[in-house]
Amino acid sequence: MNRRTLPVAAALAATAALLLTACGSGDDGKSKDDKIAGAGQGSEKPKKSGEPAGGSEQDSSDGVDLSLPKDMKLTFDWDKPKDKNEAAAMGDAANFFRAIYRGVDKRTTEDAALTAYSTGDGLTYGKTQINEWIKGGWTATGTRRHYQATTRSTANGNSVEVAFCADTGKFYGKEVKTGKVLKAKPGIKDFNYYKVVMVKFPTGKGLWQASKVFVETKAEKCQ
Repeated sequence: MNRRTLPVAAALAATAALLLTACGSGDDGKSKDDKIAGAGQGSEKPKKSGEPAGGSEQDSSDGVDLSLPKDMKLTFDWDKPKDKNEAAAMGDAANFFRAIYRGVDKRTTEDAALTAYSTGDGLTYGKTQINEWIKGGWTATGTRRHYQATTRSTANGNSVEVAFCADTGKFYGKEVKTGKVLKAKPGIKDFNYYKVVMVKFPTGKGLWQASKVFVETKAEKCQ
């Protein structure tokens, strides 16, 4: 099919759907056991607790610039776990997504934020996301909301799975050249469920990186 025959908003939605599964596992959200995929260790059952986690910081505690334009907002409406490692991993999972959309805004996969907060398949996922936005001639605008987060750790404490829902119903593509905002009809396609495996950076104190990303698209449990 000639891509030019597809309305731009529909093309953006289709591209996003492809990206969401590009580095995932086809996970339907049902697990046969309590192991963290890609981590190789048994884990605790998912849990959520603690104090509200901040979702608006522009500069991380690691000194990495995570600033985004005023019209591009990522919110993280979840609670910070009591466990110190899980809280740090959750915070850096949020930073990983900030880094992706900073790359979308800056039109590059080489920004320091992405390489700081991802590694391996996680880095590949982030670069794939950014590159497809760049190739489409789009940036993003609006609010992308993340919520209902849970965490679980491997037995050795070196990997943490951060799982959460994302609502992109008010997060739109925008043509870079024209500034035209590409809105699509709201629906189940706006809801996705992520599992991000975060691993400790070997020499960085307190830094966690996304190493695997699994996504369930059109997630009814997130509505």
